[in-house]
Amino acid sequence: MLKQLMLLQTASALALALALPVAAQDAATEEAPAAEDTAPVVPDGETTDAQATDAPAEGATAEAPAPATDATRDTVVASVNGTDITLGQVLVAARQLPAQYQQLPPDVLFGGVVDQLIQQELLAQQATEPSVATGIAIENQRRALLANEVLGDIAGTAVTDEAVQAAYDAQYGNVEPATEWNASHILVETEEEAQAVVERLNAGEEFAAVAQEVSTDTGSGAQGGELGWFGPGMMVPEFETGVSGLEAGQTSAPIQSQFGWHVIRLNETRPQEAPALDAVRAEIEGQLQQQAVEARLAELEAGAQVTRPEPGQFDPAVLNDATLLED
Repeated sequence: MLKQLMLLQTASALALALALPVAAQDAATEEAPAAEDTAPVVPDGETTDAQATDAPAEGATAEAPAPATDATRDTVVASVNGTDITLGQVLVAARQLPAQYQQLPPDVLFGGVVDQLIQQELLAQQATEPSVATGIAIENQRRALLANEVLGDIAGTAVTDEAVQAAYDAQYGNVEPATEWNASHILVETEEEAQAVVERLNAGEEFAAVAQEVSTDTGSGAQGGELGWFGPGMMVPEFETGVSGLEAGQTSAPIQSQFGWHVIRLNETRPQEAPALDAVRAEIEGQLQQQAVEARLAELEAGAQVTRPEPGQFDPAVLNDATLLED
């Protein structure tokens, strides 16, 4: 097992390249030879020894070996020089494969993974002791696998229907609905230009016509300045402050933002509807999992003896010193 872990990162890609594509190709191209191409020619009325031996008795049918139904994770599926490869090892290796390999038919995938593990074991048996870097990588991999297993448990218990509903209600159910705005704007470079736009609008010119003529926001300008519907946080703060102070149908004084000077017209408003629970379920589940993990890590660290390097104790450039990992 240690040798397989040792090759998990260094030889896995090579074994995949050698085993799985070949297995897939074999499954796609392998065909049974035609009977007329393989059967010996014999005179009429005679049979060969092979035909006589292989022919089933009258009324009997040939049967393939039945798949094992009592297999366990410890069931041996292959061996290399006396080292067993178990069904459990095959299952774990299959789950660690890239997604494109997991789409293979099970019969192809099974044979490919077995070949992968056999190739890894053949190579591993040629090694004596792992290098310093490989030994440390094994330790890191073991730590990461155990940590991920605990993280999975924490995250899994954090997400329940009750917890998701409570988080949804806290974020959306008991909150005053926000306002969404439908507005148009004309963007120019200077305050003087913006003031000239205001004067033209006050003189009775159509907002859309002026926007098409002078707005430097060519996207909305071509639509008469229309921006459509937007909610809180979707525009720069100066723009949002300006539009939120208007009544429907009103036009603002010139407002400056990082993009230039705006003249804004508020067309209409509406309450911002809360999203459906299913639309935000994945987001809420992620929040619950993150919160649970952070809380558990804080709890564990508070009860543990943890030391960290002092500021300046190590030069960050040490990360580039590969000589520290030499045998």
